Amino acid sequence: MARFLVRRLIGAIAVLFAISVLVFLIFNVVPATNPAQRIAGKNATPQLIKNVEEEWGFNKSLPAQYWTQMKLIFTGKVVSYNSHINIDKRILEGIPATASLCIGAAIIWLSFGILFGYLSAIRAGGLTDRVLTVVALIGISMPVFWLASILLYYFTYKIELFPPSGYKPLSEPREWFSHLILPWITLAVLFVGFYSRVLRSSMLDVMNEDYVRTARAKGLSSRRVMTRHVLRNSLIPIVTLFGLDFGAVIGGGAIVTEYMFNIEGVGLFTAEALKQQDFPSIMAVAIFGAFFIVLFNTLVDVAYAYLDPRIRLGTAAA
Repeated sequence: MARFLVRRLIGAIAVLFAISVLVFLIFNVVPATNPAQRIAGKNATPQLIKNVEEEWGFNKSLPAQYWTQMKLIFTGKVVSYNSHINIDKRILEGIPATASLCIGAAIIWLSFGILFGYLSAIRAGGLTDRVLTVVALIGISMPVFWLASILLYYFTYKIELFPPSGYKPLSEPREWFSHLILPWITLAVLFVGFYSRVLRSSMLDVMNEDYVRTARAKGLSSRRVMTRHVLRNSLIPIVTLFGLDFGAVIGGGAIVTEYMFNIEGVGLFTAEALKQQDFPSIMAVAIFGAFFIVLFNTLVDVAYAYLDPRIRLGTAAA
């Protein structure tokens, strides 16, 4: 297991390095315009552009430029030339809001996705399955900005059940919960439908396996067969999806939700950076998002290796 963990850690570091190089090339080498001028902003003076060139190392070789820029980003010295704020500090300040939004939404979409998928599988072809299929397709088809607007209009402004948009810290639990319930629902609806359909399909495939028929032949109750044998083995693709989706959401996939509900997290900061064409902020957020995606992919691999020893044994043999 230790060898497997070392291999996965080395692989994660290699992927992050490759992503940082790709981000560097996209922002600094591929565009035909002067990167220092783009970073300094549209109304930058010649002196400011010169300062940017020296600070970011644009007057050096490409490897030196890469090293200088990564050092700026990872040591917390990157400053936005538009808003004059420390970008790394702003990202760290937004993590609690983004984490609160994503963790709460993940609990909702995982719980209801598994519940709906299980009910659809055990009632395949019946009325329950058809109703849940329609509900899932509606959820998958709803644009996030439209659903957010509808929820805000009815539950905040019309019947005043929930407070206006914004974020309250966890130190105020009631306010924290009441401000996040609508964003949680908005972010979770899309994933609930998708996860339920994936689990339903996986369970229907597992039901035809030989070990399931053997369990039934031994006289085990239908509920026990479905929960301990079918559901448990059908959750493998759900674990994969959850690791990918949660990493992507917390790394920037909640931009629209944070923007619509004015949650001052990393997503809202990213939206503002894109709107202002703040290239240092966009570069830092891209690397931040990549870190979380790679992190949760690695955690999924470790979870697989823990649950199924054949995975780590196969890797060691290779």
